[in-house]
Amino acid sequence: MSSRAAPADTDRPAPPAEAPGRRRFLGTVVAAAVTAALPATAHAAPRGPRRLFLGTYTSVAGGGAGIGLAAYDDTTGHITATGTVTGVGDPSFLALHPSGSTLYTVNERQDGAVTAVRLSSDGRHQVLGSRATGGAGPCHLSVHPGGNWLLSANYTSGSVAVHPIEASGALGARTALVTHSAPPPGPGQGGPHAHQIVTSPDGGHVLAVDLGTDTVYTYRLDTARGTLTAVSRATVRPGAGPRHLTFHPSGRYAYLANELDNTVAVCAYDPATGTLTPGAPQPTGTGPGTSYPAQLAVTRDGRFAFLANRGHNSLTRYAVEDGGARLRLLDTVPVGGDHPRHIALSPSQNLLFAANQRSSTVSVFHVDQATGELRPAGSPFRFPVAVCALPL
Repeated sequence: MSSRAAPADTDRPAPPAEAPGRRRFLGTVVAAAVTAALPATAHAAPRGPRRLFLGTYTSVAGGGAGIGLAAYDDTTGHITATGTVTGVGDPSFLALHPSGSTLYTVNERQDGAVTAVRLSSDGRHQVLGSRATGGAGPCHLSVHPGGNWLLSANYTSGSVAVHPIEASGALGARTALVTHSAPPPGPGQGGPHAHQIVTSPDGGHVLAVDLGTDTVYTYRLDTARGTLTAVSRATVRPGAGPRHLTFHPSGRYAYLANELDNTVAVCAYDPATGTLTPGAPQPTGTGPGTSYPAQLAVTRDGRFAFLANRGHNSLTRYAVEDGGARLRLLDTVPVGGDHPRHIALSPSQNLLFAANQRSSTVSVFHVDQATGELRPAGSPFRFPVAVCALPL
């Protein structure tokens, strides 16, 4: 993404100039070079190595060569590199299809795109082609629970897009593009900056978080045509810079990480109307100054939440109380790396992964199921410009 004057631009390199002919790969099918195979049982088996996919920037000095492939031990947290899916530019955020058969990534460039990768148990993953998002710098994407639509957020241009997912997992032509034009941008922002788009747990609404307008937009997705209709919007205080929204398992509450004012907010959510109501801002436990909180992860049982703090290089632990209505700050622990851009819990909930962009590492923590306490699981794993970790 292009740099901007606002202080929120702490984790994105300036985009490279578009190479001649770059767009010719859009919509085509190309083979992915995979340097090593993953274990055939890594995705389905509860024991043995598990699969881990890693996002990076390929266009920066010291960046990766594509989507990183790795395996991890769910007991020890040890990570082993297994290969790379090449032919995918700037795959900075990853999402899995509900079937587990296809991986999707943004191509975070000026001419933004999203790419589909068919996964194979023998490690011979195949790039199925890319589609333009209609905007600049896509930084987040998610798959609608029905598995038929891919949603993406264009950060630089402040818009959200929808693409159909074909039976093969490949992407069809874009069906919707909505630019956030109101309210006006917040203090220091040159325009809207869509940072996330996610479906509510009940599947009834799609919510888009915009850091530039200090607003979370609620849409209804037409699951026949792939269009978005505005339903409501929730605005936080000017200059808060909302970045990422994480739902409580109940579906009645969500937690909003505000990048610019170093806070989090508990939001009430009404599944019937799609209305989000943000509560008062709460501290991140990192003290004074801006620590650029990135995102929250909530345990499947809804008892604990964790927040990544990039400036403070820490993880905050919260107890979730009152059925999801309250976050109680417990403590912060060092992340063991620099600039934790993304965190994710393993499917077993035994481990938490943190992708540390500036130290080019992935930290792994054991999660105490009773207390939520985080304990480092050995030394961080080296991976170039790690910005996303997707454990399966």
